[in-house]
Amino acid sequence: MRKLRYHEQKLLKKVDFIDYKSENNLRELEILRRYRVEREDYGKYNRICGLIKKIATKIEKLEDTDKIRIQTSKELIEKLFNLGAINHKKNLLQCKKVPASAFCRRRLPVVLVTLKMAETLKNAVTLIEQGHIRVGPETITDPAFLITRSMEDFVTWVEGSKVRRHIANYRNEVDDYDLNEC
Repeated sequence: MRKLRYHEQKLLKKVDFIDYKSENNLRELEILRRYRVEREDYGKYNRICGLIKKIATKIEKLEDTDKIRIQTSKELIEKLFNLGAINHKKNLLQCKKVPASAFCRRRLPVVLVTLKMAETLKNAVTLIEQGHIRVGPETITDPAFLITRSMEDFVTWVEGSKVRRHIANYRNEVDDYDLNEC
């Protein structure tokens, strides 16, 4: 490699190609590894959490007896509870403390592991990308798909999935009609 010229050295002093701009954030790296989330998705979840906190503080500034405050706080709490970001419908303080990891926990691979449909997050991501999982009638191939509390009950295997057939064989639940589909 040739030696860099003076102006090239000056330009490269301003740019660091080795370290990512926020790579020193240990909490972020831990969450990225634990939930197998991409950095861009984690940034989106952080922005959403910031917006939620901003809305909650604006609602909190209104008077306690204001009808708009009561209605909007109920709607915000209900929305976050149904999404699964908060655990209780108590008060507005929970909304201000929603972490980005709450959204990471509602991703489809994490829900698959909690439902014991997959052993690890890596296996869950593989199953999703290969098209073995459906939510309701729709096949999902995006691991970043967020599952609400009401959608949790509808996470199942795709009809023609070999994984589903293998589980049915293991449980001795294979029907004669299913054998004809092979």
